[in-house]
Amino acid sequence: MTACAIEEAAEHEAVRPEPRAALTVGAGGSYAARLAGRGDALFAERWTLDGPEPYAVPLPLGQPEEADTEVAPLADGRVLVHRRVAGLRSFSLLYPTGPGTGELPLGSVESAELRLLPPSPDGTCAYALAPGESSTAVWLVAGGAFGPERVAEVPGRCSGGVWLDRTGRMLALDRERDGITKAVVVDLERGGEVTPLLQITEDSNDRLLLADAESGLLMIRSDAAGHDRLGWGVLGSLRPARFPECLRLPDAAVTPFAIQPGRVLIPESCAVALRIDAAAGTWVGVWRPAGRRLHQLPSPEGWLAGSGLWSREGVLQLPCTTEAVTCGVARLEPPQDLLPPAPAMEPAQPERAGGEPHGGTGTAPCRPVPLQQAPLTGRAAPG
Repeated sequence: MTACAIEEAAEHEAVRPEPRAALTVGAGGSYAARLAGRGDALFAERWTLDGPEPYAVPLPLGQPEEADTEVAPLADGRVLVHRRVAGLRSFSLLYPTGPGTGELPLGSVESAELRLLPPSPDGTCAYALAPGESSTAVWLVAGGAFGPERVAEVPGRCSGGVWLDRTGRMLALDRERDGITKAVVVDLERGGEVTPLLQITEDSNDRLLLADAESGLLMIRSDAAGHDRLGWGVLGSLRPARFPECLRLPDAAVTPFAIQPGRVLIPESCAVALRIDAAAGTWVGVWRPAGRRLHQLPSPEGWLAGSGLWSREGVLQLPCTTEAVTCGVARLEPPQDLLPPAPAMEPAQPERAGGEPHGGTGTAPCRPVPLQQAPLTGRAAPG
């Protein structure tokens, strides 16, 4: 993945990771968690977002957290903490206990490289990704019966991590093999069975950034055009991915972070929130596939950049913290697009660096997103 638009003259520049959000929002949007600090002392902090007003509960322990500690909320309000301790990766659950903080150790994993995956949609389990030299392990680190458990071993070096269903079974990862990265689906209930997900062209790097299980809308990044482009597709559809020109901003990184839920069977009408990073700062973008226009909005004061969620009614909720309001949520109602009937998606024609269609014959070399090969259930997919 890349966090910025790559200039055509620098196609082979090393790929950089997408920026991570300053606040991790859990399944269902009831809770969120982040590392907060008083001076140099860092501690986990849980946000409650589903009440009349948001509020934060600090979860400090006797020893401050390190800067590389990861935190993630569970649906019951406990916060998972991932620490590096004496060469091991240690996991605990934190929860408020009156005036103090309770801690439930879950165990540890021996791994040189490991990071938490986005919160599982079931809200009860948490997973971590541990890339190795020739394969990548998926660990269940919370919600198991006997501590951390290796649940899948995927050939190749994997990054990313996007959930494709509501149960926490189907996990999409960006897998690098032979210098090419393709998004694949890992079925955690079938021993880590791997199936293809994205195949824009044979030699392109195709990554999945975000997905909505209800509508099937996918946000992807691919260099099939000779440079990285942000695009979209539909889970379960035979139609190819598309790469709108409006999502390509000069000298700015555009990263999707939230998709409007509740738009079953009409993915083209989903609103997508995007983080825009440039030399002038960070602000918010809103885009709909059928609207074909990127609305750029000033970010609210103190926005925890890259974090947020949509209501089903289309209100964008952005967590913020300032000196005056340490826990707040700014609610934005973006401009409404006049949505025409969704047109049939034409086969994508990736451009070369010089702007000439790839192949030059008028026949698109792109293959459709072959998501129908993955054993996904529980959602009616548009054709």
